[in-house]
Amino acid sequence: MTAATHSTLFPQVPETADAVLDGLDPEQREVALALTGPVCVLAGAGTGKTRAITHRIAYGVRSGRLQPASVLAVTFTNRAAGEMRGRLRQLGAGGVQARTFHSAALRQLQFFWPKAVGGDLPRLLERKIQLVADAAARCRVRLDRNELRDVTGEIEWAKVTQTVPADYPAVVAKAHRDAPRDPAEISQIYAMYEQLKRDRSVIDFEDVLLLTVGILQDRHDIADQIRSQYQHFVVDEYQDVSPLQQRLLDLWLGDRDNLCVVGDASQTIYSFTGATPDHLLNFRTRHPGATVVKLVRDYRSTPQVVHLANGLLSQARGRAAEHRLELISQRDPGPDPVYTEYADEPTEAEGTARRIRDLIAAGVPAGEIAVLYRINAQSEVYEQALADAGVPYQLRGAERFFERQEVREAGIALRGAARAGGNDSLLDDVEDLPAQVRAVLSTKGWTSQPPSGSGAVRDRWESLAALVRLAEDFARARSGATLSDLVAELDERAAAQHAPTVQGVTLASLHSAKGLEWDAVFLVGLTEGMMPITYAKTDEQVEEERRLLYVGVTRARLHLTLSWALSRSPGGRASRRPSRFLKGLRPGSGSLGTVASGASGSFERGAAAGRRRPRGPVLCRVCGATLTEAGAMKLMRCEDCPSDMDEGLYERLRDWRADQARELGQPAYCVFTDKTLMAIAERVPATGGELSSISGVGARKLDRFGADVLAICAGEEGGAGLDES
Repeated sequence: MTAATHSTLFPQVPETADAVLDGLDPEQREVALALTGPVCVLAGAGTGKTRAITHRIAYGVRSGRLQPASVLAVTFTNRAAGEMRGRLRQLGAGGVQARTFHSAALRQLQFFWPKAVGGDLPRLLERKIQLVADAAARCRVRLDRNELRDVTGEIEWAKVTQTVPADYPAVVAKAHRDAPRDPAEISQIYAMYEQLKRDRSVIDFEDVLLLTVGILQDRHDIADQIRSQYQHFVVDEYQDVSPLQQRLLDLWLGDRDNLCVVGDASQTIYSFTGATPDHLLNFRTRHPGATVVKLVRDYRSTPQVVHLANGLLSQARGRAAEHRLELISQRDPGPDPVYTEYADEPTEAEGTARRIRDLIAAGVPAGEIAVLYRINAQSEVYEQALADAGVPYQLRGAERFFERQEVREAGIALRGAARAGGNDSLLDDVEDLPAQVRAVLSTKGWTSQPPSGSGAVRDRWESLAALVRLAEDFARARSGATLSDLVAELDERAAAQHAPTVQGVTLASLHSAKGLEWDAVFLVGLTEGMMPITYAKTDEQVEEERRLLYVGVTRARLHLTLSWALSRSPGGRASRRPSRFLKGLRPGSGSLGTVASGASGSFERGAAAGRRRPRGPVLCRVCGATLTEAGAMKLMRCEDCPSDMDEGLYERLRDWRADQARELGQPAYCVFTDKTLMAIAERVPATGGELSSISGVGARKLDRFGADVLAICAGEEGGAGLDES
């Protein structure tokens, strides 16, 4: 398959410049050959844009038309920059600079600051939220944790849109932006924040760009020096540039036009940070003679997924929609998307966990499955459901791979073995690189067979297994590579946060899923008020929500499930409606003239969607308040209400659970979570029916553990039969 997205991590370096072009489709080849003048690549999701631009750079370098040190490629995340550098190395163009905007600017700022300003560059503030809190306190404004985060985000937005504190209220009003606090109040906090930075001699990440722009504007000699070094520029994800980043890019370019930009207006989802697709959409106006290439061959997703993605965008409105790309799948047909309606959110989470367990049983690796939601607060109920189902998961945005303790320990061990060389007894009679890595990591917990179950033990093993797989790929690609070579590769990946794949279902927000892909994707919580989010008021804001869902759909290679719940909690009024974005796309939702080929896929109701539920909301059995959080609903009381738990029973249940976990070779939470044990100890069920009514005790666990649990609750040692009355 041409331009496939799946390939070995370390392919062989092409022998010639022409060999760099092998395997490119006609449009990708056109991009690679367009080495001069302004070039605009409009690249749809899954069309191989990174492949196209890295091969363009590599072909230019390998053919002698571009000098590696004269090229600067910029993107938006350290991971993307690291991946780009890795691909360029694999293509024989390792000397090219590939950085984020901030990284490139910081490097220039550090070098030129003594010459332009004098002295040392002020210390870079890693996290600005504490300084914003101090500024608010100085202004006698009380902010809770969420308000503090929102005001910090507003200050970041103001700075990347080049808005000074005094102008903030007027700019917010003109932009129809919903400020989290009174704009005059935010303006005051913003001004004090800037004053505190000056007083403490620190700068933030936005200042890195602002100060670089200032130096390049004021010091023409420094600007000329940078322009003499960098002759060719490539910008990935160009739809996400902010006005400040565009200003910096203009200063880097000067009066030249050797610029290649790559983007997709239909994937503009970060306007809240100041990103705008206008620069991409206006590129041909600013550069009338630009070469424009469209990439529409989708190598990632099946025709069924692509059909849904195209249908979703066909309903879009606005300027970005006018430039949408109609994707054409290059893959064999796969299963239709599945649309599922559930009675409530816990049932939706449990149904999703069951489907995921079935996919894993059918051979889909856990690391190739993702659950994507609109806001991070939705993750808790899915964490709980996956834990109850014994499915390993990882939260995207949580601890970084190279910061995990087991990965740091593995790196130390590999580095020590590399230094010791033949003097390390571990490596006696071990010849090839993968075998050496397996021998070293076996001292840290790696085994040839994974531990059963999930949890901390399995998570640790998966991290080490990811390093073993990386070593195997590295050795296949680099004949004669040594342990020292691998350690150097790991160091470079750690610096770029370019982590290998870890096996565990990914839980992530739609925003953080951008740039990633999985074999199976579950898009959950697709109701009005969540998708689009309730505070999306204007047409432009609603259209960005549609694009966010489009990004979610296009993350799926093969399996795609879209679901929603009619109420938040069990017994709640079924007043929710599926997202308006699904109208005309899901079966039975009516047709829209703009969806030419009609709805496709299967519509299902979750196992409990048609079941009779008690009327009314779930109430706290202590204070009578309405319960909304998954943990509270499991306990049937507010988290801070007094507990009538039988402490002795709880401890006996914990001891029993520990024994079961050891016997099964699984982490304790795969038997029952702490919250489930607490609920059992508070309600002391006497029958199977009472036990099964507790959230987290499904039919499978009732059948497996019910007799023991009821016996312990009855004060026995275990083994009593189940009474289902």
